[in-house]
Amino acid sequence: MRFRHTMLFLGHELGILRRNVAWPLFGIMQPILYLLLFAPLLTSITPGGTLKEALVVFTPAALVMIALFGSMFAGFGMINETRNGVLERLAVSQAWRPAIILGRVVKDMVMLVLQSLIVLGVATLMGLRISLPAMGLMLLLMAAAALFAANLSYGLALAVRDENGMSQIVQFFLMPLMLLSGLMLPISLGPEWMQTAAKFNPLYYAVEAGRALFAGDFSDGTIPVAFGLFLVLGVLTLTWSVRSLRKLAG
Repeated sequence: MRFRHTMLFLGHELGILRRNVAWPLFGIMQPILYLLLFAPLLTSITPGGTLKEALVVFTPAALVMIALFGSMFAGFGMINETRNGVLERLAVSQAWRPAIILGRVVKDMVMLVLQSLIVLGVATLMGLRISLPAMGLMLLLMAAAALFAANLSYGLALAVRDENGMSQIVQFFLMPLMLLSGLMLPISLGPEWMQTAAKFNPLYYAVEAGRALFAGDFSDGTIPVAFGLFLVLGVLTLTWSVRSLRKLAG
């Protein structure tokens, strides 16, 4: 029954997504533009000075950028549903309450993986060459990142219930999270204090794990740390968002 309820909500969310295909496509334009216009600038800091090496460095960052700028804004639609009473009616219905959140989160995970495939396709056309195991693990890592980011966004939406307030909170944290993750440039190029601060940013481990995977270094320690960290954070934020939904239902 719980699985069925989750699939019903997932089907509903995918139906909404099919009627608004343009928005996910707009969501990947920024990472693609960065690939096209920023990645070539990194050739000067790669050992061989080639675009292929620069893509190995920057493509994982472009993928994490989708999770950061896409999934983190997923909760804005939920605020409108809360204001209109839609979410409250669902919360007091016979449906399994976690399914209301899980259906949305699974949709966000699927969407992020599909967007990641498009970005990887563009990077491949530009000269990126990685193994299929590396690509598969990176897509799984992106799904885990979406699990965390989407749940965090839904939890914030249920706690704040105001678009302006939530926008200010998200924007306040986006910039330091982006800079301290090494999205634009490897954090190893920064001062020691910045490298230390980055260790407290979960996105840093996703970027570093992605770069290790794309370089073929499957033994890098950041890979299991990134997966473990995002799975734990995903469960914690899911618990928070479900509890917030139960409070909404009274």
